[in-house]
Amino acid sequence: MAAVYFHYPFCRQACHYCNFHFSTQLNHQDDVLEAFEGEIMLRKNEIPTALESVYFGGGSPSLLNPESIERLLHFIEKFTPINNEMEVTVEVNPDDVSELYLKQLRSIGVNRISMGLQSFSDLELRMMNRVHDAGQGNRALEWTAEYFDNFSVDMIYGIPSSDLSSWQQNLEQLLTYDPPHLSCYALTVEPKTVLAHRVKNEEVIMLDDDTVKSQYDSMVHLLEQLGYENYEFSNFAKEGYYSVNNSNYWNGKPYMGIGPAAHSFDGKRKRSWNVSNNIKYIKSIREERLPSEHETLRENEAFNEYIMTSLRTSAGVSIDRINQSFGIHYSSYLEKQAEKHIIDQRLYWNGDVLKVSKKARFLTDGIASDLFLLKN
Repeated sequence: MAAVYFHYPFCRQACHYCNFHFSTQLNHQDDVLEAFEGEIMLRKNEIPTALESVYFGGGSPSLLNPESIERLLHFIEKFTPINNEMEVTVEVNPDDVSELYLKQLRSIGVNRISMGLQSFSDLELRMMNRVHDAGQGNRALEWTAEYFDNFSVDMIYGIPSSDLSSWQQNLEQLLTYDPPHLSCYALTVEPKTVLAHRVKNEEVIMLDDDTVKSQYDSMVHLLEQLGYENYEFSNFAKEGYYSVNNSNYWNGKPYMGIGPAAHSFDGKRKRSWNVSNNIKYIKSIREERLPSEHETLRENEAFNEYIMTSLRTSAGVSIDRINQSFGIHYSSYLEKQAEKHIIDQRLYWNGDVLKVSKKARFLTDGIASDLFLLKN
């Protein structure tokens, strides 16, 4: 098992763009914690000794006190060793943390912070319905940089009312804290969110694609000049600071998701996911039943997933790996599908590895979908 992921399904308030599973009703937090341990017990045979990372995501896991996080780490340790080299990450919101809180996380073995900052603009933060303001964001980053060598910051570009200049100011402010890792995402309109409702009613006008692309391109240019590697479409890291958790996902390694709506993968073809309902999750675990559904990917689905995840990374798509995992029929199909993109200089071959050219990087997902094999 490469990774264990805890999905903590609670938030103080709903961000307008978010469609992850969470609840702003905080009265079942202790019950969910108890259910986490119950699920681990029910799935203990899935936890081998080769654990590489533990990740607390959500939701807002920074609502958890350090004692609860330590309790969960100790519970995992009953079944597999957790050593100092293993990546242990907690996602935090600037409004949840204090200097003492971060010091306590460090003292219990957390060695990586992922901060959901999103913006330094109070106007943009209010538009997204974030709880924190710019001042809290700056203070939280100061503390994080003081107590953690390894931390990541989430930022969002393509925000309505933003432009190239305001986005560059956001990045320049962030870079004063010298973060070793950044995850930068374009604001997208997800179904059943407040943002989707506001866009539909023309209360919010999203930026045009050219403006969003200019923000992305300027970000890539700036960060690569400063020594960051764009090792995945939305992720940038200094040498030695790639996210172990994220990299394992992109490389198709197995992971076990604990909690409501959490997903798991066996590293081959089998996926499972827990029910996206806190009460049903708790009830099922108390009855010693796993509240999950399963699927086995067909061969072409596994191929398509490999194309999608790998083309987004700097490693690219390996013909050798496709031959070994899927057979020559798939590699021949890929080579044929890639031809027009190579002619247009959107894709190129680096030995036997297919990669996206720098000029086409913003179009990666669309190019990947054109390479999919829709049926066996």
